[in-house]
Amino acid sequence: MEEEIRYIRQILAGEKGAYIHIINKYKNPLYATILRMTKNPQTAEDLLQEAFIKVYEQLGKYDQKGSFKSWIYRVAINYCLDQLRKKNFQTEQIEHTTIGSNLPPEVVLLQNEKSREIEKMVSTLPEEERMILLLRYANELSYIEISEMLNISLTDVRNKLYRAKKKLRKNVQQGGYFYDVSERG
Repeated sequence: MEEEIRYIRQILAGEKGAYIHIINKYKNPLYATILRMTKNPQTAEDLLQEAFIKVYEQLGKYDQKGSFKSWIYRVAINYCLDQLRKKNFQTEQIEHTTIGSNLPPEVVLLQNEKSREIEKMVSTLPEEERMILLLRYANELSYIEISEMLNISLTDVRNKLYRAKKKLRKNVQQGGYFYDVSERG
């Protein structure tokens, strides 16, 4: 955190080159999040670049009250959601094949099918529940970080995550798929 604050101060003082440290630290996890939102690698890459521009423009507004990680995710995700709403992007399914895997083809096929079914079920959730689920399990953010990022209470995060998992369990049972949708938080 202190290292990030140092870079922020350098950037705000006019040392634009310090921003590369912020980009390098957050580009992969943000790309993964945006890719899960769009399901399109090219769109995710474009939105990531635009989101980093938005973060740079908003850097002076970071008040250091919450974690920088939560703040940068909030700015980037909000920007991407706005762009997706404006442009009404069509999402495409990502092929989940494990290239170069030593697994037999039938195992890879079953894993791909499982991933597609899970993605399909998650995509039926309301946007905020889907985002909370993604941030918690795909990005491994804490409840507090999610709360700060989405600007909702900790109780709301817990309740929405609980409801999302409950809906997924119900979908799994109704659809005949019995994947483990954990009760753990």
